[in-house]
Amino acid sequence: MPAQYPGVLPDHGRFGYSPITRRPLYRWPGGAGLAVYIGFNIEHFAFGEGLGANIGPASPQPDVLNYSWREYGNRVGAWRCLDLFDQLCLPTAALINTALYDHCPELVAACVARGDELVGHGHSNAERQGVLDEAAERELLLACRERMLRHSGQAAAGWLSPWISESRSTPDLLAETGYGYTLNWCHDDQPQPMRTRSGQALWALPYPQELNDIPMIVARQMDAQDFAQMIIDQLAEMLDQTRLASAPALVMGIALHPYIVGQPYRLRHLRRALQQVAAARDAGDVWMTTPGAIWRHVK
Repeated sequence: MPAQYPGVLPDHGRFGYSPITRRPLYRWPGGAGLAVYIGFNIEHFAFGEGLGANIGPASPQPDVLNYSWREYGNRVGAWRCLDLFDQLCLPTAALINTALYDHCPELVAACVARGDELVGHGHSNAERQGVLDEAAERELLLACRERMLRHSGQAAAGWLSPWISESRSTPDLLAETGYGYTLNWCHDDQPQPMRTRSGQALWALPYPQELNDIPMIVARQMDAQDFAQMIIDQLAEMLDQTRLASAPALVMGIALHPYIVGQPYRLRHLRRALQQVAAARDAGDVWMTTPGAIWRHVK
């Protein structure tokens, strides 16, 4: 007998296939074809337990080496990055763990004072969201949004799960708890609507897994100079792809973690890359923005 194949593969049901060459054309504010945003991941980790990126081999808990390396970002690296963003007049989306309100509230306050958008990023990056049952996941989403509103005056419109960890119900729960967009899905260069069980709107905004210092510098052990060149090359290529009015408008995100790029020698290379981004903004070639502003423009 001939081999039997199961046919159509299981699907998430959130969106259909849509080639970027067959979509309605639009432009960003000011007529720009490229929107650029910085996703500034500010995170806090439990001591002696849970998940976390590592600079060296994981040790039995308490893993002082890797915990203290990550804590450098909140004590030193983040402040150096904020100084750089201020020097170049660059807005950011601060993707925050709400545990920061207990640990270093002044760091979140500094982002709010800059006018940065706050994006929900779980309570701690030591925990995965996708292992929670639906009631606990709903509680997490509501608690993070409520705490950000109470302490910072912003009810987060967007969400990035710690470690991009989702359950099958996460998009539904995001829409039902008041979030308008998610950064979890990295399947496109344009914002895309997602289906939810309630029919409430939820948008997937492009979030970079390549132009991201954790997978590039930590996982692939890329040099900071090469990571900076990635940002410059991505900017140049995407500008070329969007210069014509007949070209699709695109989104370029840059994902940064202060315990990585806040190291002085890496910051020097990041400065060079972001100077190129700022120059493109000043020339009117890009819309330098936040994911929340992108979401409001397209929704």
